[in-house]
Amino acid sequence: MKRIGAHVSTSGGVENAPLNAKEIGARAFALFTKNQRQWKAKPFTIENIEKFKQNCRDAGIMPEHILPHDSYLINLGHPEKEGLKKSREAFLDEMQRCEQLGLLMLNFHPGSHLKKISVEACLKRIAESINIALDKTTGVMAVLENTAGQGTNMGFRFEHIAEIIHEVKDKTRVGVCLDTCHTFAAGYDIRTRDTFETTMKEFERVVGLKYLRGVHLNDSKPDLGSHVDRHHSIGKGKLGVEPFRFIMNDSRFEEIPMVLETIDATIWAEEIKLLYSLAG
Repeated sequence: MKRIGAHVSTSGGVENAPLNAKEIGARAFALFTKNQRQWKAKPFTIENIEKFKQNCRDAGIMPEHILPHDSYLINLGHPEKEGLKKSREAFLDEMQRCEQLGLLMLNFHPGSHLKKISVEACLKRIAESINIALDKTTGVMAVLENTAGQGTNMGFRFEHIAEIIHEVKDKTRVGVCLDTCHTFAAGYDIRTRDTFETTMKEFERVVGLKYLRGVHLNDSKPDLGSHVDRHHSIGKGKLGVEPFRFIMNDSRFEEIPMVLETIDATIWAEEIKLLYSLAG
């Protein structure tokens, strides 16, 4: 079964996320476990945790179909000692918050070199950051998201992702989330059946399909290879509807969370229906 959802709000408490997912007909969802633009957050209460778990059960959404996203402030490849320390502490905190909620994955952008260290040094630093967090947690997988390559962001080449995974000690606890907009903006064409298959074969060759743990379903405002990260509603950008039809009819995407981060939350329910209509 395909598990489609969206990155839903936690306004009023983390326990409201599964309720918001259920309201739009989601079978999966993403969330921030804390404010994505702040370093610190209040700890969860026992009530927060218990209500979250109960609301997930009521929505019929299992932990393996939930893909929380970490803070945008975190840079696990930060070139400076203080910034790296702060990022690693915040990432560990997010992993621990996932543990508390009974979640199995944490999705994150790899990091950026900020033009102060080499690409190779940055990739090694990201992997080292992941290893530190995995050593101090249990049961939560670190899920790398491919990027558009905007600015000095790492992870826009499949080779970047593969190199990070190579350096991670416990490979049972590392995975990948493919973002359709980022993939396209990074230069991997997925608009036709042939180019979609070429890109997926490249991912399999370089990274390995066994690491695919989630998908972000976004159309793209910029064109192929732009390295600009600007999402659009499904079918309204440069990708069009066809790539999403390929995904919805591809067995490689079964039973993993596939979440919308498209720009108009008011039509997420319609987009979910549209995506399911493309299957079969």
